[in-house]
Amino acid sequence: MIKQIPSSIMPPVISSLSNHQEKQLMSLFGHVRLHLLYKATIHGFTAAAFHGHCDRQGPTVIVAYNAAGFVFGAYTSKDYTQSGAAVIDGEASLYSINDGRKEPLRVGGISGQHAFTDEGSGPNYGALVFLHEDKSAVQSNPGSCFNFKPEEMHGTDLKLTEFEVYRVEGLDVLEKPWRNIQWTAEKKQQLMKSIQNYQPEIQTVNQARVLLVGPVGAGKSSFFNSINSAFRGNMTCQAITGTAGTSVTTQYRAYTIKAGRRGGNLPLVLCDTMGLEENPESGLNIDDVVSIFKGHMMDRYQFSTSSSILEDSPGYKKHVNLSDRIHCVAYVIDSCKVALLSQKMVDKFSAIRKKANQLGIPQVLLMTKVDEACPLVAKDISNVYHSVYIQKKARQLSESLGIPLSYVMPVKNYSEELELDQNTDILLFMALEQMLNYADSYFENQIVEDRPENSRPELYRSSDHPRQFLTERDDPKVV
Repeated sequence: MIKQIPSSIMPPVISSLSNHQEKQLMSLFGHVRLHLLYKATIHGFTAAAFHGHCDRQGPTVIVAYNAAGFVFGAYTSKDYTQSGAAVIDGEASLYSINDGRKEPLRVGGISGQHAFTDEGSGPNYGALVFLHEDKSAVQSNPGSCFNFKPEEMHGTDLKLTEFEVYRVEGLDVLEKPWRNIQWTAEKKQQLMKSIQNYQPEIQTVNQARVLLVGPVGAGKSSFFNSINSAFRGNMTCQAITGTAGTSVTTQYRAYTIKAGRRGGNLPLVLCDTMGLEENPESGLNIDDVVSIFKGHMMDRYQFSTSSSILEDSPGYKKHVNLSDRIHCVAYVIDSCKVALLSQKMVDKFSAIRKKANQLGIPQVLLMTKVDEACPLVAKDISNVYHSVYIQKKARQLSESLGIPLSYVMPVKNYSEELELDQNTDILLFMALEQMLNYADSYFENQIVEDRPENSRPELYRSSDHPRQFLTERDDPKVV
């Protein structure tokens, strides 16, 4: 990912970023390559050395290191030219990486303020002035151009052990999209009609049930709200969403979706759960997931992090039918955090996937926040399948979670918008259509024998008891 400084006189200058730091730094951008331009311990801690290597290089990112373990700096999309002007750059930002944080801190500029002063001294971002007085030091002035807490930005350690600058090289765009999509009003209407007219293969089941599973903050509840908004024709917020560090969803919810404000229910139920967390004692319990799979958990069951649902628990449904079961699982993962997905979280997904496979439940994967992960997609959501970065992240998720790439669906949830967007709706509807297709696979794997009226009942094979058959056509029961 990082291209080093080539030299025929001396060995290449090597980046001081650790693999973890590099991943965190790269998570702040879309699909880019970093080219190391300048390293102060080699070239000198002086403004002249900085400008000699970094002027007129296009977008760059400063990477400063201190003994307190902070890696922090500034990004600008503009050139350094020593013009003496105050440079406006809406894309400029400060950032900080520290082992004590799971994610990098990113600080945008103060509205109405310039990003940096393009002078002959060290890089001057107002709030942070690097190579201050041609020394291995930074001057910290929070509130000037950018605002932050010093202890969060640099731990109040202003002495630099290293100082590097990288050129941020452009996005890669696929010549041909890795999926062919028609971004038209006709396609949106076709998808809506397909979803509204869906009928499960088994007569006793009226709606396919899809379970949303994913880490805290991945966008499970937002996905339901977005689907609901797209079909209602206006923004809705039926499911509670938020940005807290722990799961905002504390109840099991089975949401129906209406086709329009006064329309009937769609043949689909989206089931929302508490978020997954790395700590085994926190977040959604794997045993609870299995109970949901089998249909034993009632709507609005209050999750407990200390114990899983039991047969005598309030909210436990002892007698279930095929309609109560989960017919498809959708894993929901934030595209911005694919590189930060820990092994503990991967292991949790693997455990859930194993249980779903044992019960014959098909699974898809939703990549949310694709617009935040890739600037190319942020400019135009229809670029999603032209983005090398999104394709790469989809492949990474496919490989790490063992899910075929064809089952990975990039989506964008509505978060800050007040108006619906056709292309956003198309991505959402495509994901929903695939879920229904995969639910059909589940139904087709159930043994159903049609019968004439007043003859023997249909036989339903239970996925819990593969050698037993259910015998009530109108209400097939399994304990």
